[in-house]
Amino acid sequence: MSREQTTSQPDIEAVVPDATLVGQRFGFRDHYEVGREKIREFARAVQNLHPAHQQEVDARKLGYDAVIAPPTFASVIGMSATRALLDTVLTEYDLSQVLQTDQVFEIFRPILAGDRISTEIEIESIRQFGGNDFIAVGFKLVNQHDQVAVQGTTTIVARRGVEVDPDIVEAVENISMHARPATVAGVATDDVLLRRTGPAPTTPGREFVPVHTVPEFDTVTKGTELPAGSARVTRGDLANYAGVSGDPNPIHFSDRAAELAGLPTVVAHGLLTMGLAAQYLTDWLGDPTAVEKLSVRFSGFVPVPPTAAGEIQFSAKIKSTDPVRRTATVLLGGTSEGRKLFGRAVAEVRLG
Repeated sequence: MSREQTTSQPDIEAVVPDATLVGQRFGFRDHYEVGREKIREFARAVQNLHPAHQQEVDARKLGYDAVIAPPTFASVIGMSATRALLDTVLTEYDLSQVLQTDQVFEIFRPILAGDRISTEIEIESIRQFGGNDFIAVGFKLVNQHDQVAVQGTTTIVARRGVEVDPDIVEAVENISMHARPATVAGVATDDVLLRRTGPAPTTPGREFVPVHTVPEFDTVTKGTELPAGSARVTRGDLANYAGVSGDPNPIHFSDRAAELAGLPTVVAHGLLTMGLAAQYLTDWLGDPTAVEKLSVRFSGFVPVPPTAAGEIQFSAKIKSTDPVRRTATVLLGGTSEGRKLFGRAVAEVRLG
């Protein structure tokens, strides 16, 4: 998540990690300012091709005055929050053995170029299973109008107190993206979180905002199947996404790192796959702002060999509809080389 505004707020105190983490809330010392070019480069990285992600004139056709961020853009802000938690609060976990298992984005209003996003995160639960800790971190992204734009949950699985072969540590350090220095001009770069003790931002109600979808609500029913779709990702796509998103895990661009992790080859980022699924939905909807919620449990990976593209096949069908809100619940499927990518993937979409 982003850096959050800091000063002159009476409900915050310095972060001191302790054993009672569940229920603790944190904010960032600064806000995240959404840039138009950042939206454009992220849209290219996740192959979200709707012109409203590129041009104001096309955003205005959907009722917005600025370029619209893709449905999974919050992951750019969220990556910073997850890293900050692991660096400063969840310090007993081995960072080389942290995996993401679930991701939920609930979008109340699109993130637009020019927005100033403040971030609040909460450790919602820590569940132990099979020697692993499953840590659910909730987040709220609040814009400059004090409106919750996006909220959701990231679930990671991690192990604490595990000894790692020093040869593996050295190998990973030699192929990973450069880490932040501990200090810049005498200021600690990890000193970014502030504990929250005041009231949490409230979840807003849904406002009725017109959408401009190709399918009309009356044309879909339970069981309606969406047209099949596909996507291709290359090593270049993975390197680009790693830089744009700030995901430093070398299994997405280094064969050596993939080998050390027990993988057959370099694999695509789970959140990149989720972004491609969002484009699959947008292809059908015709309006990216019609995606109200996207929830994915990751269960597989997309292998990307050195000289060939990784292939993904998408499918979906309507699980249910709500005639009052003119929404539909969509079950998504994704496969690569015959393997399922999602344990469960569900989208809530609004139709015209």
